[in-house]
Amino acid sequence: MKKNIGSTDKIIRIMVALIIIVLYFTNQISGTVSFILLALAGIFAVTSLLNFCPLYLPFGISTCKKKA
Repeated sequence: MKKNIGSTDKIIRIMVALIIIVLYFTNQISGTVSFILLALAGIFAVTSLLNFCPLYLPFGISTCKKKA
């Protein structure tokens, strides 16, 4: 797997995942929506740890900085 997530993208994904988790544990979100958002938070966390997003592949997107 070639890295296609840059540092800014990684930070944003981790922050969104943390916000969703905090909202869930403070009971700000509940029901089906909470489970969908928790799944999304899990996906964001895993993709940021792997530095790879499979959805970027078909579109040729990469947020990594270009090497000179």
